[in-house]
Amino acid sequence: MAVSLVVIGASHRTAPLWFLEALALDDAGAAKLADSLVGGTHISEAVVLSTCNRTELYLSAETFHGAYGEARNAISDITFLGPESFADHMIVLHDEAAVRHLFEVSAGLDSVVVGEHEIIGQVRTAWAASAEGGTSGSVLGLVFRHAIEAGKRARTDTSISRSTASVPHAAVDLAASHLGGSVAGRRAVVVGAGEMASSAVVALVSRGAQVTILNRTVSRAEELAGRHGARALGLGSLTAELAGADLVVTATSAFAPWIVADDLAGALDGRTDPLVMVDIAMPRDIDPSVREIDGVVLADMDDLRSFVEANLESRRREVPAVRSIIDEEIERYLSAAGSREAAPLVAALRGRAFDIRDGELARFSSRIEALTPEARSTLDAVLAGVLGKMLHEPTAALKESAATPRGDRLAAALRELFDL
Repeated sequence: MAVSLVVIGASHRTAPLWFLEALALDDAGAAKLADSLVGGTHISEAVVLSTCNRTELYLSAETFHGAYGEARNAISDITFLGPESFADHMIVLHDEAAVRHLFEVSAGLDSVVVGEHEIIGQVRTAWAASAEGGTSGSVLGLVFRHAIEAGKRARTDTSISRSTASVPHAAVDLAASHLGGSVAGRRAVVVGAGEMASSAVVALVSRGAQVTILNRTVSRAEELAGRHGARALGLGSLTAELAGADLVVTATSAFAPWIVADDLAGALDGRTDPLVMVDIAMPRDIDPSVREIDGVVLADMDDLRSFVEANLESRRREVPAVRSIIDEEIERYLSAAGSREAAPLVAALRGRAFDIRDGELARFSSRIEALTPEARSTLDAVLAGVLGKMLHEPTAALKESAATPRGDRLAAALRELFDL
C-alpha cells in the first residue's frame, strides 16, 4: 500500500525547549516551508502546524522514505542543525498512526494542558492557510476535516475542556500560585497582542487584575485593550512598566528575547513580593538568565508543563471517553477515505465492462439492425442485467474492504486481471 499520510516534527512530548525554539515558525515561515515541500519529488500535499508546543509537518506522499528524507532536510535547513542532532527528538508516523496522532492533537490529548481550547483553532487555521496557499488538497483536506470534527466532539461530548483549558490560563494560575493564590488587584503586564496574549488578558481581567498590554504595534494593543478594559502602550514603555508590575506574561512571535536582565534594573526596588514572569512564547521572550536575578520568579513552558501536570487528574478521567470518540472518527475517516480510493477503480472496472459490451454490439451491428425495436430493447436489458450482476460482487467487495490489506489485494488483482 502506498503511504498516503506522513507526520514528521517535534512537540513538547518529544523535544527539549531549545529544539522547539529552533524549529518555531511564524505564519509566513510555515507557508514558505509547505510550499517548498510540495515542490519536491515525493510530497504532493503539505500542512505545517507550528504552535508554542509543536511544529509538525503533515504530508501526503507516495513513499514514506522519500517524504521523510525531504522533510528531514527541510527541518535541518530551518534549524541549522545536522539531522543526527535532532533525530531522537522527532515524531515520525505514517498512515493510521499519523491519522490518530492528528486526531489526538485536535482533541487536546497531546497538549501541555489536556483539552486546551486553542489547539483546535490552530489546527483549523493551519489547514486553511495551506488550502489557500495551494499546498493541501483532497487527501489532507479529508483527514483534517475529520480531525476537527473529532476535536469538536471531544469538547462537547466530554468534560475534557472544563476548568483551566489553555496555556495562557494555566500561566495565570501559575503566576497566582506565587502571589498568594490570586491575581485580584495585582498589576499585570502582558507583552504581545496575538491570540495567546489575548487569552492571557481575558484570564487576568476575569480574575480582577489591572492589565497593561505592551506591543510593538500600538494600535493592536489598543484594540485588544479596548475590548477588555485594559491599558495599551508601546514596547518603549517596557522598562517603566516592569517597575510597577507584580506579574508579567509574555506571548509575542519575536525570534529573540524582548526582556533581558538589564531591563529589570530598578524594577525590583522596595518589593515585598517577587516579580513573577511567565514566558509562554516560542521562541522565548525572556532571556533565561533573568532566572538568576534575586527577587524574580521566571517560568517558561517547561515550568508550565510541570505545574499543569500536578493539576490534571480530573481531566485524565475524561481521556478514555475522548479516545472512544477518536476511534469512532478514525473509523469514519477510513471509511470515507476507502470509498474515495475505491471509486476510481470501480468506475474503471465498469467502464471496461461496458466498453467490451459496446464493442461486441458494434461487431454484430448488422445482425442487430435486423431485430425489431422490442427485441433490441430486450437485448439491451439482458446485457445490462448480466453486466450488473457480474460486477456487483467485486464492486461490493472492493468498497467494503477499501483501505484494508484485503482491499489492497483485491484492487491489485482487479488492476492486473482487467489491465485497469
